[in-house]
Amino acid sequence: MRDRDLVRLHWPESRRRAFDTALALDDRLAEIALGAAQPALAAIKLAWWRDQLAALDTQPPPPEPLLGQITAELMVAGPTGADCSALAEGWMGVIEEQPDPGPRGRALFALLGKLLGQGNVPGGETFSRADLARRSGNPEWLRKLVPPPAARPVRPITMLDALGRRDAVRFWPPEAEATPGRSWTLIRHRLTGR
Repeated sequence: MRDRDLVRLHWPESRRRAFDTALALDDRLAEIALGAAQPALAAIKLAWWRDQLAALDTQPPPPEPLLGQITAELMVAGPTGADCSALAEGWMGVIEEQPDPGPRGRALFALLGKLLGQGNVPGGETFSRADLARRSGNPEWLRKLVPPPAARPVRPITMLDALGRRDAVRFWPPEAEATPGRSWTLIRHRLTGR
């Protein structure tokens, strides 16, 4: 079980498949950004995804299974191809010479916010830093950030930041995912917004 499985339990049941698809897109973009031998190659692949996602607003998806899934499960729930494209653009910031994980986190939170009918969802950078530290095995991504308390309607999204804050204060090596302590962090955040 992963942290996202715990977070998913706090989502409305009708939006869970769309949540899964949004995170599947984020996973694919992570594989590209973190798995490429050279940043230039990752940039080319991310640009292809950015352009293909943006094109979903005006044309049917090409024969790429994830693009079809995005059209069928994610876009019908509210987000546009441009919203999905912003996530690919956010991943570009991760592969730059001076990496910035903030745009990736903000784009993911904005995409998830659309699924819950919320406008601007604050945060995302804390989650992005902790997630990148876990994916890459590099604790340098971690930095203490204290986002403002979250409003109740967006807490199913900002729970990801609460886990990121937990990771940032617990240092390295990372704590196992989906532990009772991490579940308690989610419940506390759901109740208090902190």
